[in-house]
Amino acid sequence: MSETKISQRTAILLEHARNCGLQGEELLNAIRSGKIESFELAQNGHFDYAELFSYAEEHGEELEKAAAAGYRITFNTKNGLKIWLEETFQLSSESDFSVGEGIIENLYLQEEQLEKLKQSLAVNWIIAEITPNESGYNLKLTLRGLQH
Repeated sequence: MSETKISQRTAILLEHARNCGLQGEELLNAIRSGKIESFELAQNGHFDYAELFSYAEEHGEELEKAAAAGYRITFNTKNGLKIWLEETFQLSSESDFSVGEGIIENLYLQEEQLEKLKQSLAVNWIIAEITPNESGYNLKLTLRGLQH
């Protein structure tokens, strides 16, 4: 089965919708409807779902498949990855991990979260270090090719 690839923005919008309570079948139904009104719960602050469907259609993104079976982000920017981590794992870059130039470190995840990160992380970033500890894993992510 081939990977479902979606943009960083689409991934953030899907994870924000989950974070706002659109889970499982409800999220799939919202996607199937093709109507941005279905994402009313998540439409707040910086999160605008107006272009979700048109962008996905234009770029061949399979939203339903991505929401149901997971996805690989096509490209991560540092700030986009920070936002994705916050939305996906309900973390705060202020207190739960640190962001530097081409690096994200002191990121603590549970095994299930680590697996989602491995599946979703764009190929321009790598997990440079994984240190198991009593409560999960301490990770260091870097831009591919950068040595820290």
